[in-house]
Amino acid sequence: MEGLQSVWKEQKKMKMGYTTGSCAAAAAKAAAYMLLSGEEVRQVSLMTPKGIRLYLDIEEITRHPDCVRCAVKKDAGDDPDVTHGVYVYAEVSRIGGTEVVLDGGAGIGRVTKKGMEQAIGEAAINKVPRRMIHESVQEQREKFGYMGGLSVIISIPDGVKLASKTFNPRLGIEGGISVLGTSGIVEPMSEKALTDTIFLEMKMLRESGYQWCYLVPGNYGSDFLTETLGYDGELAVKCSNYIGESIDDAVCLGMKGILLIGHVGKLIKLAAGVMNTHSRQADCRMEVFASHAAMAGAAKETVCRIMHCITTTEVIELLRKEGILEETMRTVMEKLEFYLKHRAGESLQIGAIVFSNEDGILGSTTEAAMILERIQCSSLENRRNEQ
Repeated sequence: MEGLQSVWKEQKKMKMGYTTGSCAAAAAKAAAYMLLSGEEVRQVSLMTPKGIRLYLDIEEITRHPDCVRCAVKKDAGDDPDVTHGVYVYAEVSRIGGTEVVLDGGAGIGRVTKKGMEQAIGEAAINKVPRRMIHESVQEQREKFGYMGGLSVIISIPDGVKLASKTFNPRLGIEGGISVLGTSGIVEPMSEKALTDTIFLEMKMLRESGYQWCYLVPGNYGSDFLTETLGYDGELAVKCSNYIGESIDDAVCLGMKGILLIGHVGKLIKLAAGVMNTHSRQADCRMEVFASHAAMAGAAKETVCRIMHCITTTEVIELLRKEGILEETMRTVMEKLEFYLKHRAGESLQIGAIVFSNEDGILGSTTEAAMILERIQCSSLENRRNEQ
């Protein structure tokens, strides 16, 4: 493979890669070329939507008079992509008519819920990869003056096994993975892929009739929602560290309200207006606790001890011993609510519940109970409509 450069991420030189969509388009181009020319090809060039030209090796070639199958090996560069190293196959065969008909084969998931780029029942090959595949095959038809129809089947045999490591089961894609990519290029440690998934997950809920939902940063919040509070985890969107972006998504999609439920170790940062809670963005946990403890009457010695704590569990225990945990969390939640509402604006109602594994609920915002009730009512109403 040629044509890719390295990029600098967090003071490291890291190699870019290429998407499953680029692999599928290149394999389809090679298969169409071999079918229509009768000649074997071991490398093809592919211009990606990003404007980077790739030169990709063609492997696993099987040729028949009316059908050719070949593969491109995925290279995700230095991005931690579960599809790195898998073979993406394209099988191109002659069919009646004049159209290029694209579908997914083994290891390509099928859409089972509304809100995806493809309709229910279709192969999970996203819009940009579909266009790249069609353009690559059409280029070969025109090159060889072939006016007949062609069938293009994309498959990733390892896709069924890999699907469990992706968001696909949660998004309603069953039987395999998706063929993805909007630029054709994988940039190392790309955050966009994750934020796009968060948006899509919320969009699917919205298009299924839900205007109220839960927002949980990860498994702690999800487990607390379902196991401790006993509420419906199907109405929860996992937002990872991207709380601000997820609030923006809710506004963009016209959601009426969201309830954020998360561990104190992560959500405490919101009280300082930090909307990306990853530690490399900011770690103001102890500063927030120390300032609010001081407002609750903590002595200088206590404030200093808080600043030297390593975990929020230590802080909670210290505040409890000092008898100021409740007052500290009261003002923390006030500030947290202020920043959430400031980000959400006027069109979205927003609330939060903060908990710890040892103590359960530590605080909730003023509208949390109301939003919780709205989510439950919305869930019951939608289920009645579906029956």
